[in-house]
Amino acid sequence: MMLPEHELPRPDDDDPPPLPPDKPLPAECCESGCPICVYDLYAEALEEYRHALAEWKRRHPDAGPPSL
Repeated sequence: MMLPEHELPRPDDDDPPPLPPDKPLPAECCESGCPICVYDLYAEALEEYRHALAEWKRRHPDAGPPSL
């Protein structure tokens, strides 16, 4: 039995675009000079996201910007 077209898996379902990290809220930083601040962790996660997004765009050159 064949599935209706709207139920068929799409090729992009197995390779969705990466999601950006959540930006820390101002209250999440205690401003006490921690060696590893939530903003440092966010900056690292944002760099990883940008790298993953660039790789994803290489695999999907016809795709528009990922929708959030």
